[in-house]
Amino acid sequence: MSPSVTVLPGGLRVCVESVPQYGRGLAAVALTVAAGGDDDPAGRHGTAHLVEHLMFPRSGREGSADPAGEGYAALVAGAGGVCNAETHRDHTVFHTTVPAELLPDALAWEAGRLLGFAPTEDVIRTETDVIGEEIRGAGDAGRYWESALGALYPGSRDSFGTTAELAGITAGEVEAFFRAHYTAPRMVLSVVGDVDPARVVAVVREVFAGVVRTAEEARAAEEARVAGAVRTAEETRAAEAPRTARETRAAEAPRAATEIRTAPLPAARPGVAVGHPLPDPVAERPAYLAQAVLAQVLGRSRLPALARSARDGHRLTSATVTCGYHGQWLASAAPDLTLAVLGRAPGTEVGAAVDIWRSVLRAVADGPLPEAEHRRAVNSLLVAWHRQDDSLPTRAVALGRDALLLPGSAGPDALPAALRRTTPAEVAAAARALLEGPVTVTELAPQKGTVG
Repeated sequence: MSPSVTVLPGGLRVCVESVPQYGRGLAAVALTVAAGGDDDPAGRHGTAHLVEHLMFPRSGREGSADPAGEGYAALVAGAGGVCNAETHRDHTVFHTTVPAELLPDALAWEAGRLLGFAPTEDVIRTETDVIGEEIRGAGDAGRYWESALGALYPGSRDSFGTTAELAGITAGEVEAFFRAHYTAPRMVLSVVGDVDPARVVAVVREVFAGVVRTAEEARAAEEARVAGAVRTAEETRAAEAPRTARETRAAEAPRAATEIRTAPLPAARPGVAVGHPLPDPVAERPAYLAQAVLAQVLGRSRLPALARSARDGHRLTSATVTCGYHGQWLASAAPDLTLAVLGRAPGTEVGAAVDIWRSVLRAVADGPLPEAEHRRAVNSLLVAWHRQDDSLPTRAVALGRDALLLPGSAGPDALPAALRRTTPAEVAAAARALLEGPVTVTELAPQKGTVG
């Protein structure tokens, strides 16, 4: 059954898909919110990440859905379910899987934590400490990716934040961010599994009534404020108001074939990270998918073969290529990027490693690829997609992201056919686009005491 989409009066979009054939007895819920690292206030990098943590309240209050203070995660676990969340640069997603008969309860808990969001200073301090540990434990690849995106699109912010800027954040600042961004028109609620779509929408209408009403009241207050303002003052504000980070990046997207050198980053072994912008995943979907296939070709066959033959003078010791947000393709709106992380053999300079990367791209650009190599890359992407699509929470998340971030896309079920239509000629064109477009180059340099 195709997903059904209902827009409630306050603007909340509800996407429901009944898939009892592989979700028997289970239901997954994803709440996707248009708020991420790019939306962090100046001087408070990490606010969106902190709000994600605070959406799992650790103390209850009278009149809330959780007056005993069990916390959202405890309520879900007590029902035999699981839950988690992720903050990205352009959105935050919360996903929960429960037995299907308890879906009404899970939806009520979801609405309850939105309505009951009121973190205390003590809880905020606890969660900022937890985020600090996450930042310290983050993998190197994430730092390389964020460095490349920030160089290509100034103003882009990583999803983690910084401990220094979060250290002084107050409950008032956190609540202001929540009230501004966690509104019904900026949210998509997707439900997938052994469910009745009509019943799900009816339950959502009931339990999310307060969330929708809150959004309507906020919007009415804002409309009244604007209507009561002096027209000339409105025009002045409109002329002087700074563009949002996304608008700025869209207007100032890199266009020339420019090499941008960024500050070196510490690494266990010598290397170089090379970043390239990706096409828009909606407006330029065929070109985007060709880049995904290209990343598979480069990362699975072309570059590993070079690394294995380093003794023959190719001077690369390792190579990984990822397409999309931290390696997750179609998990983010534009801008996005492809990232290659290349290990350098002793004595190999950064420029020499980049030249090798360009030579591999040029070989593909001058293609076409052998049909067998092309088909192998496409098939590997299809296998990965099908493995994810069979997961209820992953599918719920994908539906929410498509609705919120990729409007106009045909949805996840159209992806396999679109991938199969990708041709060797399009992959060659994708390689040429990387050669002709802007590129970031980041030296990965061992610190003293590490193995070179």
